[in-house]
Amino acid sequence: MLTHETTRRVALAGLLAVGLAGPAMAQNFPAKPLTLIVPFAAGGPSDVIARLLADHIGRTLSQQVVVENVAGAGGTAGAKRLASADADGYTLLIHHLALAAAPSLYSNLGYDTLTAFAPVGLVNTGPMVVAGKLALPPVDGKAFFPFAKAQADKLTIAHAGVGSNSHLCAVLMSQALSAKFAQVAYRGTGPAMNDLVSGQVDILCDQSTTAVPQVQGDKIRAYAVTSTGRLDVLPNTPTAREIGTDLEMTIWHGLYAPKGTPGPVLDKLNGALKAALKDPTVLDRFKAVGTNAFPEAEWTRDAHAKRFGDEVAKWAVSLKAAGVTLQSAN
Repeated sequence: MLTHETTRRVALAGLLAVGLAGPAMAQNFPAKPLTLIVPFAAGGPSDVIARLLADHIGRTLSQQVVVENVAGAGGTAGAKRLASADADGYTLLIHHLALAAAPSLYSNLGYDTLTAFAPVGLVNTGPMVVAGKLALPPVDGKAFFPFAKAQADKLTIAHAGVGSNSHLCAVLMSQALSAKFAQVAYRGTGPAMNDLVSGQVDILCDQSTTAVPQVQGDKIRAYAVTSTGRLDVLPNTPTAREIGTDLEMTIWHGLYAPKGTPGPVLDKLNGALKAALKDPTVLDRFKAVGTNAFPEAEWTRDAHAKRFGDEVAKWAVSLKAAGVTLQSAN
């Protein structure tokens, strides 16, 4: 029969083992390749950023980082995949503000957005570009928004699924213009952009990451950016507010691990992310497509956690004001 003292010693030994497990795990981490989940189709803005980071983080950690596209349900399928993964740091997720908006859009996520994920660090931030197919009559943003408002019932606006950045931008644009467009959902902005270029859809509000190269290649027309100032890489494209439309939206990406991942492992991952964000090659690639790394003061896990919580609360208010109702994620 165990005495009280024996029981106490066993309990203390167990706590000590748990306390030592994290540092020991971090010391040997990573001992195998990592998986980085992208919750949208290949070729989209999140995929572009993910592959850039995966290469650098892999070199820093001396292990391959395999990008896995898990598209569907506005990015919630990929998030659900991470929420059910082992909390060992070997499965990660890159996601944007749609992760924070999801609980205000879906009734059956299968995870608690505020507690299912461990923030690893903030990555990049930038605006959306309101773009149209070349065949649309307006040639600039000043003419586009009145045209879009008047012809809304005849225009199609593409997005990457309910809850995606492109969908949230479409919602805000509809709200700003008091107009309702016919929405066309895709499994990512990669295929949505392909159809915009080919003229199958009329409008797409896309991240600068993938919109800028298409604009510069004269394959689509940029009407406005959703930032407070113009982009250096699109100097002739005005901000939406500059031409009288109340549309402002800043997107951002963050890196996540499953809840319960040991702190020392998260710190090691955060360190590898910081190394990538200090690399001039990475920063130049960001700048070339109209996005920027967060300021260095915001590279901490705590800063990421705070921004994430604030965004969840912000989108709950914004989407309720827009009259968006909950729907099924399946």
